[in-house]
Amino acid sequence: MVQSSVLGFPRIGGQRELKKVTEAYWGGKVSVDDLLAKGKELRAHNWKLQKDAGVDVIPSNDFSFYDQVLDLSLLFNAIPERYTKFNLSPIDVFFAMGRGLQRKATESTAAVDVTALEMVKWFDSNYHYVRPTFSHSTDFKLNTSAGVKPVDEYLEAKALGIETRPVILGPVSYLYLGKADKDSLDLEPISLLEKVLPVYKELLAKLKEAGATEVQIDEPVLVLDLPEAVKSKFQTAYDALVGDNLPQLILTTYFGDVRPNLDAIKSLPVAGFHFDFVRVPEQADEVASILNGKQTLSVGIVDGRNIWKTDFAKATAFVNKVADKVGKDKVIVSTSSSLLHTPVDLDNEKKLDPVIKDWFSFATQKVQEVVTIAKNVSGEDVSEALAANAKSIKSRQESSITTNPKVQERLATVNEALSTRKAPFDERLPAQQAKYNLPLFPTTTIGSFPQTKDIRINRNKFVKGELTAQQYEEFINKEIETVVRFQEEIGLDVLVHGEPERNDMVQYFGEQLDGFAFTTNGWVQSYGSRYVRPPVVVGDVSRPKAMTVKESVYAQSITKKPMKGMLTGPVTCLRWSFPRDDVSQKVQALQLGLALRDEVQDLEAAGITVIQVDEPAIREGLPLRAGKERSDYLNWAAQSFRVATSGVENDTQIHSHFCYSDLDPNHIKALDADVVSIEFSKKDDPNYIQEFSNYPNHIGLGLFDIHSPRIPSKEEFVARIEEILKVYPANKFWVNPDCGLKTRGWEETRASLTNMVDAAKHFRAKN
Repeated sequence: MVQSSVLGFPRIGGQRELKKVTEAYWGGKVSVDDLLAKGKELRAHNWKLQKDAGVDVIPSNDFSFYDQVLDLSLLFNAIPERYTKFNLSPIDVFFAMGRGLQRKATESTAAVDVTALEMVKWFDSNYHYVRPTFSHSTDFKLNTSAGVKPVDEYLEAKALGIETRPVILGPVSYLYLGKADKDSLDLEPISLLEKVLPVYKELLAKLKEAGATEVQIDEPVLVLDLPEAVKSKFQTAYDALVGDNLPQLILTTYFGDVRPNLDAIKSLPVAGFHFDFVRVPEQADEVASILNGKQTLSVGIVDGRNIWKTDFAKATAFVNKVADKVGKDKVIVSTSSSLLHTPVDLDNEKKLDPVIKDWFSFATQKVQEVVTIAKNVSGEDVSEALAANAKSIKSRQESSITTNPKVQERLATVNEALSTRKAPFDERLPAQQAKYNLPLFPTTTIGSFPQTKDIRINRNKFVKGELTAQQYEEFINKEIETVVRFQEEIGLDVLVHGEPERNDMVQYFGEQLDGFAFTTNGWVQSYGSRYVRPPVVVGDVSRPKAMTVKESVYAQSITKKPMKGMLTGPVTCLRWSFPRDDVSQKVQALQLGLALRDEVQDLEAAGITVIQVDEPAIREGLPLRAGKERSDYLNWAAQSFRVATSGVENDTQIHSHFCYSDLDPNHIKALDADVVSIEFSKKDDPNYIQEFSNYPNHIGLGLFDIHSPRIPSKEEFVARIEEILKVYPANKFWVNPDCGLKTRGWEETRASLTNMVDAAKHFRAKN
C-alpha cells in the first residue's frame, strides 16, 4: 500500500484559538498553565483530525507558540546573552526573543528592556521566521529548562494512541538561515556545524529512546543557490546523524528545484527524501535517480501553499509515473510543504459563493486529498471522490467567472510608455520640493495606526447591519480626525489618515476589486500572533469604483499638512492573496497594476498628491534561484508597480514601503518611486546601510520595530540616526518607523512617535 503523509498542519486553530490565548498571556489575562493547556488541546485536535482522515505519517513538533525556528534556538541554547540576564522564565525568554520585552521594575521583579531578534520571510512565503543569531560564544546544548519539546510532543501524541513523525529543521539550514550577532560579524554561522551536531545527535537519541523510529528533518535551503562550502556540509552533517541508536531520517525540502544541489545529497545515508513536485514537477526523473533502492521517495503533490483543489487525475498519473521508476512500495504521497501556509478548514466558510467554494481546498481538506490520492494509487476504490473532484475541476475550467474580455483587452495596451514617469527623478524633485516645502529629516509613518477594540467592534456592527453606512462613516471620520490631530500635535510632517476603515492591507482591496473572492475564517499565520485572511484571485482583476479616495479626501480636508494616499502595490496584492494557478503571475500583477493606476489617478485628481504604494512582498516574490526566471520576475514586478504609479504629474510624490526581507537596492531602484521606506531597526550589520548609500532617490530607514511593544527613547533614536548619517546623506533621509502601527496600542504609539519626531528635530537643529 502506498502511504500518505502530511509535512505539517496549521497550529492556529480553526477559530484563531492560539492567537487569543497567546495575546491574553502577553496581556496578563491568563496564566502560563492556561497557555500551555491550550497548546496541548490544539495539538491533540490536529493529530486526531489527521488520524481520523486516514493519514499514515502524521507530523509532531510542527506546533509553536510563535515560530518553529525560534523553538529550535531556545532548545539548542542559541540565546544571545542579552536575553539571559533578566532571570525570565523559559516561555518569556522565548517571547522576548520573538517580540522584545520592556517591563518596569516591581517589588518582586527587575526592569526588563530588550529588543527582539531579526524577523525575515521564510523563503518566498509570507510567513516570517525569527532568524537565529549566533556569536563566537554561543554554547550549543540541549536547553531542558522547558523540557525537550520534540520529545515531549511526540510522547504527548503517543499517549493519545497516535504515532507521529517528529519534524526538526536540519542543521545546515538552521545555521545557513541564521546570522552573526553584532559583536561577532566576522563569524560565518555554517562554521558552527561541528559544535551543533552533537546537540542534534543527542536530540535524535532522545527521540529514538522515546520510541520514534523516523524523523522528518527539513533542509529547505537545498532549493537555494548554495556556496560549495555549504554544500559540502551535508555529507558531514548526515554522516554524523545516522546510527543504530538514532531514528531514521527523511530529508525534506520544498518550495523549489533541488537539482542543482543533488550532488550534495545523493550519497547521504538517510532513509528517504521528500521533494516538492507541485513547484517543480520536472525534477522527478533526476531526483528519483539518486535513490539507492532502499530509500523512500515522498512525493509532494498536494499544494501546501495554495487553496485550489488538487486535480486527482493528474496527481495520480504523476505519482504512478514516479512509482514506475522507484517502486510503489517506496512511494509516499504527501503535501508539497507544511500546510502552515493554508487556512484551516473550508467547512468554516458559510458565506462563500458555493460555485467558487467548490474549487477550494483548505488544510483539513488537503489532508483528505493526500489520503485519497494514496488510496487511488494503491488501487483502492475511491471512484466517488474521483468523480466529484473531476466535476469541480471542470467547473472551474469552464466558468465565466474567471474571464473578463475587457480586462484582457486593456492588458494588451501595456507598454513601456505606460510604465514610465513623465520625467526622471532629478527633474521631478525640484517640483516636489517647491510644492511641499518639507524640512530636513521629514517625518512620517508607514500608514496604519492602532486598530483599537472600538474600531473592530464598530466594523463588525457595520458588517452585521447593526450600523447604517452613514453611522459607520461618521465613526470612521472621527477616528481619522483623532489620528490627524495626534500627528499634528507631535509634529509629523507628512500625515496619514490611519486606515481605521481597513481590515487588512490586502483583504481590504480584494473585497473591492472584481476578480477576487474572500473568506470569513480563512486565517493564515504571518508571524507570531499576526494572522491574515488572504483573498483569492479567482478571475481577471479590475476596479469597479474608487476604493480609498473618500477617506483620504476627508483626512486632507481637516489639515494643511500633506496627506498620503495609502495603497497596497500590485505584487503585494498578488503575493498576499492566493493567486490563480491557471494564468501566470505576471498577467495577474499587471492586471492589478492597471486597477491601481485608476485609483492613483483618482487620488491625484481629488488633490491627494503624496501617494504611497506599498510593495513589501516584492522581495518575497523573487525566485529562489538566480537566472532568467529571476530577471524576468524583476522586470515584470517593477513594471506592474510603474504601471500603477506612472500616470501622475511630476510634482505628485510617489512613496513605497518594504519590510522584513533581505532587500537589494536594485530590487527597488527599478520602481522609480520618489521616496522609499525600509524596515531597518533590527539590522545590525553596518554593511547593510552601506548598500543603500548610493540609492539615487530618497529613503527612510525604519527606526523602530513595530512588531514589539517596546518604546525606544529619544536618545536611542538619535544614536540610530547618527549611525545612518555616517554613510547616508542627510538631505535624502526620511525619518519613519519600520512598518505600520496597526498592531500596536495607543500608549506605546504615542510615546515612540513622539521620541522619533524629537530626534528628527534634534538633527535639524544641528544642520
